[in-house]
Amino acid sequence: MKLGLKLWSTNTDYYFDEAKRLYNEGWFDYIELYIVPNTISTIDKWKSLDIPFTLHAPHFMHDVNLANKFKEKTNYQLFLEVKEFFKILNAKYVVVHLGIEGIIEETIRQLSAINLGEMLIENKPFIAPTADNLVCRGATIEEITKVMNELKCGFCLDIGHAICTANYLGINPYEFLNNFNTLTPTCYHLSDNYIDSQIDKHLHLGDGNYDFIKILNIIDTNINIAIETNKNSKSDLNDYILDNIFLKRIINE
Repeated sequence: MKLGLKLWSTNTDYYFDEAKRLYNEGWFDYIELYIVPNTISTIDKWKSLDIPFTLHAPHFMHDVNLANKFKEKTNYQLFLEVKEFFKILNAKYVVVHLGIEGIIEETIRQLSAINLGEMLIENKPFIAPTADNLVCRGATIEEITKVMNELKCGFCLDIGHAICTANYLGINPYEFLNNFNTLTPTCYHLSDNYIDSQIDKHLHLGDGNYDFIKILNIIDTNINIAIETNKNSKSDLNDYILDNIFLKRIINE
């Protein structure tokens, strides 16, 4: 099992030294770095860590929406930064969200023009955590399959997102997760939540009520698993250590 630590490209002040220490102590195998727009100046500092990287492209939180044709120009410019991070950090792959509202065909058109290379598309909850319940592209197996087939790209299975979508659609969440897993993901995102929730909360492992024994019997624990839980502190990553211990205990049992 290869465990990932999720950080943002803005985390060069806090978490940076902690990440170096935890990597040297063997707590994780790679960093999944979320690229905040306009942080190109941080590349050299991240490279100095000499740690394996994967990347996560910016998404709706930072005004990126690949399903919206009117954002094509700004989407493209922000993805140029992602390409630069990818090259300098020698990242293994880039995880991408497919957009909000709009149509999946627009997402495919824009991603084809951006041409990221080693790209993994991530499934999303059916509805975004917004007041107006916006619909996420890439929530269903059908949309993920369509994009994978047309762009010849890989897949990042976000376990919590799949369960949220299953709840929205009224499907057994573990059966839905198992069906999604047949798409042979390259990596996973993992966090906890309440098993009947339609909104992803990124809870620490054990703080919700997911059945991790069931989950770990469904997924392939030999590939990358990025722990995507909330950060409780700006001075340490002790909560990540606890998540790490929780997961390894379940696997050992």
